[in-house]
Order: sequence, then structure tokens, then C-alpha cells
Amino acid sequence: MANRFIVEADGGSRGNPGPAGYGAVVLDAATGEALAEAAEYIGTATNNVAEYQGLIAGLEAAKALDPEAAIQVRMDSKLVVEQMSGRWKIKHPDMKPLAARAASIFPAGRVSYQWIPREKNKHADRLANEAMDAGKRGEKWEPSRAAVPEARQRPSAQARLEPLGEPVPASLTEPLTEPLSEPRATPVGWAAPADLGTPSTFVLLRHGETALTPQKRFSGSGGDDPQLSPAGLRQAEAVAAALAARGTIQAVVSSPLRRCRETAETIAARLGLEVRLEEGLREADFGAWEGLTFAEVRERYPEDLDAWLTSSKAAPTGGESFAAVARRVTLARDKLLARYAGRTVLLVSHVTPIKTLVRLALGAPPESLFRMELSAASLSAVAYYADGNASLRLLNDTAHLR
Repeated sequence: MANRFIVEADGGSRGNPGPAGYGAVVLDAATGEALAEAAEYIGTATNNVAEYQGLIAGLEAAKALDPEAAIQVRMDSKLVVEQMSGRWKIKHPDMKPLAARAASIFPAGRVSYQWIPREKNKHADRLANEAMDAGKRGEKWEPSRAAVPEARQRPSAQARLEPLGEPVPASLTEPLTEPLSEPRATPVGWAAPADLGTPSTFVLLRHGETALTPQKRFSGSGGDDPQLSPAGLRQAEAVAAALAARGTIQAVVSSPLRRCRETAETIAARLGLEVRLEEGLREADFGAWEGLTFAEVRERYPEDLDAWLTSSKAAPTGGESFAAVARRVTLARDKLLARYAGRTVLLVSHVTPIKTLVRLALGAPPESLFRMELSAASLSAVAYYADGNASLRLLNDTAHLR
């Protein structure tokens, strides 16, 4: 059965024409959870042009999720809804190519249109205004923080980081002398403090070793999809035994990449559970750096590496920035929290997505990614509470591998 998505879109112009921007969000029709967001400052334009641009962005985001999906578009623009429904003739020359482009994204009959009052379109309206505000500052709209609800951006009172200095590149190549253990102030295990109710707990597992892991080579989504090495298979079995003994895992979700699937399937078989794949948990795409060591990247791409080490918006040569990873990890996190409310879920993923989940839970700055060590087959855990706060419960635990 094809997915059913709701696309809510909006656009605005401060002057009509004037500085303009659009926003769009793709929602799961069954649960209402946000699956994707898009927003952009488009310069000087009219309200109607901005609204059509928002529609196009929303439909393209929905198509990226599932090109076979059925779409219901909801907008507070009577003009766009009526024109795209075929009830009003498109007369303005600026609107015709935009309407044609919107109509071409999905086949006819797969998209329906509904007018909604402005107060029902707050999500898309907020995104459009964020894009216009960013444009006024001479900046590009940045989704990694904007996609996070305000309450979830607040650092937990139980776990805060002091301001950090410059990133330490050595942490990419040199392991810590000892793995970090669970803070003493945290109750034993992954149970919730009674006064905050039952949290949703994500037990975060980095996949087992591949042939590239001991060599400390960049291994992301853009290169080969390596399998677990014999050592990695043994690590997966060790994790499976430890989690089976604990008996708290209620669901298993994995990155679609092979090393994670193999790790997750080993554990799920031991626990009698199925594995659900989540695209948002895949590793960053390291582009031209795939398969290289840190030293080799330093030699071949020194300027790109320096930029990557100092800005979350900078990407590896031909790859994906930390900001882009944060956006999809945030959306995946929120989708999984909605699906597994109050449950303990094992997420089998990679270094960058796991570090990003930890960083967001702590409300830490992007440079904190370089201050964490995650060993192969290590366990971390984050609890998410009903008040929107999160608590880091465990980081880089490898006791089960000894």
C-alpha cells in the first residue's frame, strides 16, 4: 500500500512584491508526524509566487520520501488551491510555469488540494517567516536547529556541557584511553525517574567492526557498503547476549547500510524481534574522502578539511555536512519518538548520527561532535521525557565486549 502524505505549504512577501520566502512540511497522514521540512528565501517576489514555490518544494520533498505516495496538499492560499484543482483559470504569466512545474511532480490524480484557514497552517507559515528572517540577515535558512521543537532544544538540567574551545582533530584518529561510563548520578539501568513518567529511551549502538574500522578510514554513505568483519560479527553476538540478559529492548531500528543491518539482525534474532530500517540513521556521505584516512584527507584536501573541522555547514569534498546530517537525524528522532512513545528502542547506527543524537540531547554546540569517542559496537543511551527534555544516560560503553 502506498504511503499517504500531507503537504502543508505557505509563502509570503514583505511588500508584495518584496523580500519573500516559502516554507513547507511533509506529514505522515496516519500519525501527523513531520517527515521533512523545506524553506528558502527567494529574494524579491509576490505572495503568490512564494506560495507556489512553497507548494513545489513540499511536493518535491514528498516525492523524495516516496515517489509512489498519495498526497493531500493543504494551503491557506485560495488562489493556489483553486488553480491547482482546475476550478480557476491561471491567467498571470508568472504563475503558469510554476503551476505546470507543481503539476509535473506527481501524476495527475495522485494529488488532492484542500484550503485551510491560516491558523491551521502555522507550521509552514513559521518556516516561511524563518526563511525570510534568515534572508534579511544575509544568511541561508538552517534547518538543523529550526526543525527541533523549542522544548527539545533546551539542555537537560541533568546533563549540560561547559563551553568548548576549538575542535580537536586528534579525536578522529586517536582513541580515548578508557571508555566513558554511566554517570554516578544516574540511577542504575535505563529506568525513568518516577516523577517524570516513563520516557522513550533510545539505546544507541554503533555497528560492529568492518575491515575499514581498525584502519580508521572514512566510511560513510557515499562509498562502498562494507560488511562486518569476523571481529565485527563477534561483537554483534556479544551485544546480543548483553541486551538479551538485560531484557529491556522492545524494538530494533537500524540504518539501511549493510554493517548496521547485519549487526541489528544478529541482535534482533536473539531477542525475537524484527528490524525496522530508518533512512535517517545512515552515516554521513563523506564524498571524495570515502575510504581515506584522516592523514590522507589532510594531504589531498587540506582546505576542505579545515573548513569541515570549523563549521558544521561545511561538507567533505562532494559529501554531506554535519548540518545536513543533523536535519535528517532530527526528523528521524521525532518520527521514532512518536512511533515508540514510552518504549525502549535499540537504534543501530553510525558515529555521526549517534554523536548528533547525543549532542542534541545535551543542547551542545556542533563542535562537540569532535569531543566524543564512539568505539565499534559501543552502547550509549538517551532518555526523552514528556516535558521535551532529554537525559544522556550512557556513552560509549564497551563493557560487554570484554
